[in-house]
Amino acid sequence: MSELTLTVIRLGLLALLWVFVFSVVGVLRGDLYGTRVLTHGKPKSQPRPAREPVVEAPRAAGPAVRKPTRSSGRRTPRTLTVTDGSLAGTTVSLKEAGVLLGRNPECTLVLDDDFASGRHARIFRRDADWFVEDLGSTNGTFLGSSKLTQPMPVQVGSTLRIGKTVFELRK
Repeated sequence: MSELTLTVIRLGLLALLWVFVFSVVGVLRGDLYGTRVLTHGKPKSQPRPAREPVVEAPRAAGPAVRKPTRSSGRRTPRTLTVTDGSLAGTTVSLKEAGVLLGRNPECTLVLDDDFASGRHARIFRRDADWFVEDLGSTNGTFLGSSKLTQPMPVQVGSTLRIGKTVFELRK
């Protein structure tokens, strides 16, 4: 073999070694610091249809009267509080869009629990009631002492357990 061929092979192997080293460092960085969430500028939004102006009727003097809803008289939860686990004391208000629980950064409440899945469970509103649903997690979601197999309704005082983290629904 000529000296030139041997030098090209050595440089090629050296470049391949550096590519390997950088890929190992990238994997280790991802494991140590978590997933990096990238956003590439503003997402393109679709044009909104023109809205008609909203005209409010004049209010009568006196106390406001609330219309009774289907859930009035029931104890409907408004917040989710972590009572046990690494996030004990954390409170999240329940939003109409629902609350997503898990280890992924996209979740509403990101759990620091080794037994939680990326997208573990969600709490959502259907009609006037709140429900909790397991999203196919590995270790399961428990409502009280029973494991969830389908969406179940929850009320104030209900306890949820995901791994070592315990939640309570409060008013």
